[in-house]
Amino acid sequence: MYRPAYAKNDNEEDLRDFIRKNGFGIVVSTVEGKLWATHIPLMLEGNKLHGHLSRGNKQWRELPQNEEVLVIFQGVHTYVSSSWYDHENVPSWNYEAVHVYGKVRTLSDEELLESLRQLTNKYEKDSVHPVSVDTMSHKFLHTEMRGTIGFEIAIDRMEASFKLSQNRDEKNHHNIISELEKRGDENSVGIANEMIKYGYHTK
Repeated sequence: MYRPAYAKNDNEEDLRDFIRKNGFGIVVSTVEGKLWATHIPLMLEGNKLHGHLSRGNKQWRELPQNEEVLVIFQGVHTYVSSSWYDHENVPSWNYEAVHVYGKVRTLSDEELLESLRQLTNKYEKDSVHPVSVDTMSHKFLHTEMRGTIGFEIAIDRMEASFKLSQNRDEKNHHNIISELEKRGDENSVGIANEMIKYGYHTK
């Protein structure tokens, strides 16, 4: 992963919190000798990620054969206009991303059920009428489960780039935040908040 020195974030708890908040990841591996990527929700538990793939997705058949897989998690991101600086420069893009590398293991039926339970509970908690695997009929649930394969990724390492204009001086850093807040869309405001959180590096 390309990481400008000022954008590196090696704080493990920051990265874990980021994954919990941005759990829709991209699992990248090789299938029949070619790169293959699947976009799926994943759960972080301890030093492992777990999720499931459709059995119709042939990626699962070769996952155990890979020495290492890559999972990409993307956060907020937005365009930064160079017109916001007090000097001539080029436009840029601010973003947050975490790459996770690890080995894969296939889950048992019992482990898959627990993985599905955790995933559903996480995303149903704010629903007016939450769905739960525990209230689904046994026949329906296990019929659906037959169409999926659960897996777990034991994390070997994580890399992150939180590119948030940390290389700008205080004045320009504040200018960028102000302009992003004026723009007002979700990504711009999200990046502005992250810029406030992490600050700037130059003095």
